Amino acid sequence: MTYQPIENYGIIGNMHTVALVGINGSIDWFCMPSFDSPSVFGAILDEAKGGHFKIAPTADGVTHKQIYWPQTNVLVTRFLSPDGVGEVTDFMPMETEKPLDNHEHNELVRRVNVVRGTMRFRMECFPAFNYGRDSHQVVVIPESGAYFTSPTIWLQLSTEVTLHREFTGPEGARREGMAAEFTLLEGQTVAFAIGEVCEQCGDYLPPYSHVVSQQIFEDTVNYWRRWLATSTYRGRWREIVERSALVLKLLTYQPTGAIVAAPTCSLPEELGGERNWDYRYTWIRDAAFTLYALLRIGFTEEAAHFMDFIEARASEINPAAGDGFHLPLPGRLGRGGSASPPLQIMYGIDGRHDLTEVTLEHLDGYRGSRPVRIGNGAYNQLQLDIYGELMDAVYLYNRYGRPISYDFWTHLRGLIDWVCDNWNRPDDGVWEVRSGRAHFVYSKLMCWVAIDRAIRVADARAFPADRQKWYTTRDRIYEDIMKRGWSDKRRAFVQAYGSDNLDAANLIMPLVFFLAPSDPRMLQTLDAINRSPEEGGLVSNSLVYRYDVQASPDGLRGEEGTFNICTFWLVEALTRAGWSDRSRLDQAQLVFEKMLSYANHLGLYAEETGHSGEGLGNFPQAFTHLALISSAFNLDRALDGIH
Repeated sequence: MTYQPIENYGIIGNMHTVALVGINGSIDWFCMPSFDSPSVFGAILDEAKGGHFKIAPTADGVTHKQIYWPQTNVLVTRFLSPDGVGEVTDFMPMETEKPLDNHEHNELVRRVNVVRGTMRFRMECFPAFNYGRDSHQVVVIPESGAYFTSPTIWLQLSTEVTLHREFTGPEGARREGMAAEFTLLEGQTVAFAIGEVCEQCGDYLPPYSHVVSQQIFEDTVNYWRRWLATSTYRGRWREIVERSALVLKLLTYQPTGAIVAAPTCSLPEELGGERNWDYRYTWIRDAAFTLYALLRIGFTEEAAHFMDFIEARASEINPAAGDGFHLPLPGRLGRGGSASPPLQIMYGIDGRHDLTEVTLEHLDGYRGSRPVRIGNGAYNQLQLDIYGELMDAVYLYNRYGRPISYDFWTHLRGLIDWVCDNWNRPDDGVWEVRSGRAHFVYSKLMCWVAIDRAIRVADARAFPADRQKWYTTRDRIYEDIMKRGWSDKRRAFVQAYGSDNLDAANLIMPLVFFLAPSDPRMLQTLDAINRSPEEGGLVSNSLVYRYDVQASPDGLRGEEGTFNICTFWLVEALTRAGWSDRSRLDQAQLVFEKMLSYANHLGLYAEETGHSGEGLGNFPQAFTHLALISSAFNLDRALDGIH
C-alpha cells in the first residue's frame, strides 16, 4: 500500500459514523460505533499499523473513477481495464432502513459487480482495533464470513465468498485478517458487510447474498433521495450545494443532533508538520453557520435537532448565578475577568466535556506527519467569540425556525451578562492559537454580536433583560473595536489590538451587520486582505490564508495551506460589497467559481488547500461546506438582484 492523497477519498456513513473510501477501493478510516470511537481501519494515519479493508482488481494497469449514486451518499468506485469494467458500491444502511431479518445493525456494505467483461478481485480485511493498540482474534464462520474479536468491540465480516486467513504488518506487530480472491463475469455481483455484533445477545449480521444486498442498497438510495427532496434550493450551482448538504447530513450524529467539524483526526495541515488535530467533536462556533446554512435551504428539522443540542449545552449550568463548569482551568484564565467561562468551545457528540488530548506515539501519521493526536486540548481554551456565534444562531432560529422557550432564554440571559462583564479579557482567539492570549479583534466583534442579537431576541419576544447594561456594553465594544482594532498604517482592521497584522476572520464584519459592506473602513479592509502575500495581503490567486503565520506566530512550527472557509468568506464579503459596486460582485462570482474547481472529484473539501492544489487537514470539513452553501445562496440572490 501507499498513501492516497487526502483528496482521493469519498465518504459514506449512517449519521453515527463514516468511512473514508479511496479511489483504489481501500477503506482507510473507519471508527466504530461512533465518529469519535477508536478506529478499526486507520491506514490513513499509518499504512503499516492502521488497518484497512480493500477490494480491488488484481490486474495491473487498472484506472479508477469514483462517483456518488445520484442524489445520495452511496459511493461507486469504478475500475476500468482492457478485460472489463468492475465496480465496488459502498454504503451504510440508515437506521430507519431495516435489513430483511428485522434487526438494526451499524454496518458497512460493499457490493462488487462486473458491468462489462471479466474481472478478478482481491479482498483484504485487516482491522486494527483501538487505533492499532489492541490485539484481536479471528474466528472463521464456514461459508458466511468471520468474526474479529477485540477487548472492546466485536465485528463480523459477512459474505458468501470463501475466505482465508492472512497476516499483515511489520514484524513484531503482525495482525491476522481475512482475504479472498474471486472472479466475476459480466452481470455477476457479490457482497461483503462488516459491522458491530453482540455475541452475548446472539445478534449477528444476515448472510449477505446478492438479493439481501440489493434490497438494502435500494432502501438506502431511496432514503437519501427522499431526504434531499426536502431541500428548497433552486438557484445556481444546485448540484454542489446539494452535495454539501449531503455531506453535512453525513456529519450529523443522529442521537443528539450534533455535527462534527470533520470525521477524521490528525490529517496534517502541512505534510510532515505538527499541525495535526482531532476534529471529531462539535464546536459552538459552528452553530450560527450551521443554522444559517440549513435554514436557508429548507432543512428545518436538522436545524431544530442541532439547536436542541446547543440548548442542552447552554442549559447545563446557571451562568446567571455565577457558576462555571466544574472542569479546572489552572493557568488558563489570563488577565481580567472574575469567573470561569460558562461554556466550552467544543463538546463531544454526546455532550461530554472532557476531551483530553493524547498523542498516539506508535503511529507514524499521514505520510510521516507527527504527532498523531486524539482528543483536543483546545477544549478548555478561553474563546470569547463563541457567545456571538451562539446568539446569532439563536436569533436566526427564533426568527426562521421556531420561537425559543423562556427557560432557554433564562440561560442565555445569564450568558450575555457574563459576556458584558468579560468581553475585555484577552483570549485564545477563533484560530485556537497556542502562543498565548491577546485582544483579538474577531473575539471582540463576536462579543458585540452576542449582545446585539440578545437585544434583538429580547425585544422581539418581550423577554426580560438588563437592557440598559446590554446597550451600554454593546456600544462600548463597538467604539473599542473602531478605535483599537483599526490600523491607520494598514488602513484595515487587524488581527489583534496593538498589531498591524491582517486576519481573514475580519471578513465576517459585514456578514454579521457590524459594518455596512460599503463602509469605507470595510472596503479598505477587504482590499487589504484581497492582495497577494507579496503585497502584504492574504490572497493567493483567489485562495485565502487565515493569517500570515510568520508575522503572527501561533505557537506552532511550520506553514499551512489556504483556509477554504476563508475563501468563501471572501466571496460573501465581495458579494455584499457588490450590492453597490458591480465589479466586486463579478469578482465574487469568479472567486466562487474558481474555488469550486478546488473541490475533489466528488465535490468534497478538506480544511485547507495546499500549494499544489492538494487537500490538507481533516476531511471532509463541515465548516467549508457550510460556508459554500451560505456563499452560494447569497451570491445567487445578488446576481438576481435580490437584496
